[in-house]
Amino acid sequence: IAGLRAAAELGARSVEVLMDSKLVVEQMSGRWKIKHPGLRPLAVEAAGLVRGFDSVTFRWIPRAQNSRADALANAAMDAAASGGPAASGGATRGKARAGRASSEPVPLDTEARPRHWTPPSHEATRLILVRHGETALSAERRFSGRGDPELTERGQAQALAAAARVAALLDDGGDARVATSPLRRARRTAEEIVAVLGASEAAGGAAREVVVEPALVECDFGDWEGHSFGEVRDRWPDELDAWLASTAVTPPSGESIDAAAARVLPAVAALREAYQGKTVVVVGHVTGIKAVLRDALDAGPRFLHQLHLDPAGISIVDSWPDGGVSVRLVNDTSHLGGVAT
Repeated sequence: IAGLRAAAELGARSVEVLMDSKLVVEQMSGRWKIKHPGLRPLAVEAAGLVRGFDSVTFRWIPRAQNSRADALANAAMDAAASGGPAASGGATRGKARAGRASSEPVPLDTEARPRHWTPPSHEATRLILVRHGETALSAERRFSGRGDPELTERGQAQALAAAARVAALLDDGGDARVATSPLRRARRTAEEIVAVLGASEAAGGAAREVVVEPALVECDFGDWEGHSFGEVRDRWPDELDAWLASTAVTPPSGESIDAAAARVLPAVAALREAYQGKTVVVVGHVTGIKAVLRDALDAGPRFLHQLHLDPAGISIVDSWPDGGVSVRLVNDTSHLGGVAT
């Protein structure tokens, strides 16, 4: 709304609106209904402004490509709230919202969400996020990205325990769809889940196939693949320091965490859209699951290095059509008590 007002003041006749809120873009383009009562007055106001131009188009920009503009906008809003001048580069926002030093890189922000809370009026879309079971590389705490190791014997037992836990989470009779990374460690874990759900009355026989989603593949760690953290520290000390300092930094011959998140998050959003009001079990890897949790919690970059995810750990995120999100569970391993360690 503020952008459209500014464009009108400048005398613009044709406007292209670029936003990282897919919800707003789809609603203003007329493709999605506006169901949340708190958003309808704002939509009416925005539509009135749109009618004042010759043409207005709305285009969605992934969050990974919009971090700079988002940081500037939030710095201005924070400055307005505090009565001071806007700081460039998002420094004001870093201090006011999360206690981060202004010298830290501005994190990729999440899609704009309602600043108020009202009881949900629709069924939530539930994501059950499952990290794959143990492999030889994960057991030795080595970088494991695009390599394709099998589950260990313990990893197979973890996958079976996770499958039983997922079935228990669906004991209210709801069904579930299962999507997985194409890597074998994730596919094998997903297959165990599908086997248990297919045999469970709780799943209603609905979850009998695994949907393989290529975008859920683990981050590419490049030359660090198969190495321990200590080995990487010894051989690539400067590169490791840079990687730990910024999610935009790429390991040698690899992929940055930002780049991985930029492909995982749209894939997860597409699953949410395809199965609105249902449960989707997403079997994946540390980087992707952390990206989804960080997005849901609107957390900063340190979150990615401070959160630990165990093999076969389970997290749950609920979301609603109005943009509301609730993180219900993070890295639950209660089901692994009977698995030998």
